[in-house]
Amino acid sequence: MERGKMAEAESLETAAEHERILREIESTDTACIGPTLRSVYDGEEHGRFMEKLETRIRNHDREIEKMCNFHYQGFVDSITELLKVRGEAQKLKNQVTDTNRKLQHEGKELVIAMEELKQCRLQQRNISATVDKLMLCLPVLEMYSKLRDQMKTKRHYPALKTLEHLEHTYLPQVSHYRFCKVMVDNIPKLREEIKDVSMSDLKDFLESIRKHSDKIGETAMKQAQQQRNLDNIVLQHPRIGSKRKLKKDAYIIFDTELESTSPKSEQDSGILDVEDDDDDEEVPGAQDLVDFSPVYRCLHIYSVLGARETFENYYRKQRRKQARLVLQPPSNMHETLDGYRKYFNQIVGFFVVEDHILHTTQGLVNRAYIDELWEMALSKTIAALRTHSSYCSDPNLVLDLKNLIVLFADTLQVYGFPVNQLFDMLLEIRDQYSETLLKKWAGIFRNILDSDNYSPIPVTSEDMYKKVVGQFPFQDIELEKQPFPKKFPFSEFVPKVYNQIKEFIYACLKFSEDLHLSSTEVDDMIRKSTNLLLTRTLSNSLQNVIKRKNIGLTELVQIIINTTHLEKSCKYLEEFITNITNVLPETVHTTKLYGTTTFKDARHAAEEEIYTNLNQKIDQFLQLADYDWMTGDLGSRASDYLVDLIAFLRSTFAVFTHLPGKVAQTACMSACKHLATSLMQLLLEAEVRQLTLGALQQFNLDVRECEQFARSGPVPGFQEDTLQLAFIDLRQLLDLFIQWDWSTYLADYGQPNCKYLRVNPVTALTLLEKMKDTSRKNNMFAQFRKNERDKQKLIDTVAKQLRGLISSHHS
Repeated sequence: MERGKMAEAESLETAAEHERILREIESTDTACIGPTLRSVYDGEEHGRFMEKLETRIRNHDREIEKMCNFHYQGFVDSITELLKVRGEAQKLKNQVTDTNRKLQHEGKELVIAMEELKQCRLQQRNISATVDKLMLCLPVLEMYSKLRDQMKTKRHYPALKTLEHLEHTYLPQVSHYRFCKVMVDNIPKLREEIKDVSMSDLKDFLESIRKHSDKIGETAMKQAQQQRNLDNIVLQHPRIGSKRKLKKDAYIIFDTELESTSPKSEQDSGILDVEDDDDDEEVPGAQDLVDFSPVYRCLHIYSVLGARETFENYYRKQRRKQARLVLQPPSNMHETLDGYRKYFNQIVGFFVVEDHILHTTQGLVNRAYIDELWEMALSKTIAALRTHSSYCSDPNLVLDLKNLIVLFADTLQVYGFPVNQLFDMLLEIRDQYSETLLKKWAGIFRNILDSDNYSPIPVTSEDMYKKVVGQFPFQDIELEKQPFPKKFPFSEFVPKVYNQIKEFIYACLKFSEDLHLSSTEVDDMIRKSTNLLLTRTLSNSLQNVIKRKNIGLTELVQIIINTTHLEKSCKYLEEFITNITNVLPETVHTTKLYGTTTFKDARHAAEEEIYTNLNQKIDQFLQLADYDWMTGDLGSRASDYLVDLIAFLRSTFAVFTHLPGKVAQTACMSACKHLATSLMQLLLEAEVRQLTLGALQQFNLDVRECEQFARSGPVPGFQEDTLQLAFIDLRQLLDLFIQWDWSTYLADYGQPNCKYLRVNPVTALTLLEKMKDTSRKNNMFAQFRKNERDKQKLIDTVAKQLRGLISSHHS
């Protein structure tokens, strides 16, 4: 029962769904019927739907048939009426066609005339419109033609003004024409072209002034040199104008003729063709060599185009690069002065151009930018000069460099650049200059000392005498009274050295010129340099000569005499410096010359060398000594070697007559002491194992010869027997042995007034030991054997007592 009810309910739902689908098919557009039909096929009752669809189609066919049957009669009536109208319409058509044919035939000529009139009126209107438009376009075309001419002749700033008028005044009036659009499109390109061309001119200008900076700087430095020479000439008159006058009435802004019609010439490259003027002619202004119009044009163009800042940045950047190139010195700059000159010329040329740009443009460069560049230039220039000047070994080159730096500084100071650091650096170079002078004068002194004959200067006439006195401040009344020929006490190197010291002072003075130093500073500089010359250079030269191996006593004596006179001349050198600096010696902090110390040291070294040399000569003679220590013969005269030695000493001390008395006495005393000491060593040396009384007596003759020499007074000034005291030790020792006075010696030993006070018991024992057993060597004299034995016993007894003295003395 329930199953039947459910089937019936499903059948009703299916029928309702099919009805809905049919309504949708009837009311839905054909293009959108697909989804509806799909819903039929999605179900399982499409057979029943087809049946329902067929039923619905049959119902519609019946309705259509009924409607057609209802309206058929009206349709037939309408067709009948239309057939009647067609006949009338054909008649009307024929009439209209005929009427039209007649009208066309009659109005043909009128149409032709009207057409001609129409064409004529059209042409008139076109001509008038064309004339009006041409009148409006002609100024534009003329302005554009002018623009092209200006571009062609490279008058870019006028072209820029023309372009502005064309763009803002003329083109807006005819902006709807195609050619105007082309012009408008070209305007940015023309502006860029003007910018590019003007920038190209600027680049050419920058490249040109980079190449010709040295020429510009050379001209500016010539101007400064001329002005300085003029200042020196009119030093006594008030100075007219100021240094800025050098700049050709300061700065006159160039009238660049921006509206000029002249094409670009070679002048646009930046450097005008100006021939070099002779030094005695007026040097043209450094700025006159440069045509700055490319800078001004480019500046104006970029300013008008609103790109001034871009232009300023570009210009400053390029000039900074050029500054670094200019400030880079060549590696061989120190070899010649021209290398320094070219370097300075380039720097001056660079800053002359920048200074001119600063004063002739408004803001292209400013003072801060210039100061920054100058600070960089100053530091790099000073560093380069310090490095390269340190390689200079020629004082003349250093002096020329100093003058060039002064001119360089003065030139830049004219243009308002601070140059104090350059002058400070010159003080550093001054020290180096002093060192190069010292090296040069070391060679000069060496040549003078090597070429000197170390003999007193002979003069045979008054003129010769005055010539020497004119070279060296020497006064000696006794010498003046002597007749010609006569001799100065000093040799040639004294006046030569004195004059070279003066030349050195002059050389030092040359460097101090134009350094803006006070007289006190100049005086101090000269005195310090001269002190170095005396205490180091001249002192070393003298010491080298004195220490030379082949130096002789005569040369050493002459050196002492020479240095004595040079020492006396120091006061004249003081006066010489005072006269050229006008600074009195008593001024506070005035440096004193140390020449006195230098010559004293040299003299002392020579004296020591004399003492050493004399001792060496004495040693050479003593090496010739050939004593027969075992001889029994009694000699009658002194040994030959000693006679020769005494003769040498006499001739040597005869040369010492011109030496200061103390030096000669010291040398003589030193020689006698050394001779006495050497003889004592010769007597006591270990190789002499035995000696006889005869040998001692021969030795005694030699000592007496020495004592005779001491008594003869080889050098004046000794009191009585002072010189003989040098041989007192030998004399007392020999007397003790020859006289065999042992009893007195042993009895008085230790007493302050004893006869043999200078005889040391150790020395006496040593010599006594050498005399033992000498009789064994003389077996030929047998008759004396008993005496010899007694003597040996006595010797042994004395030796024993001496040993007792020695031991008691040491205890």
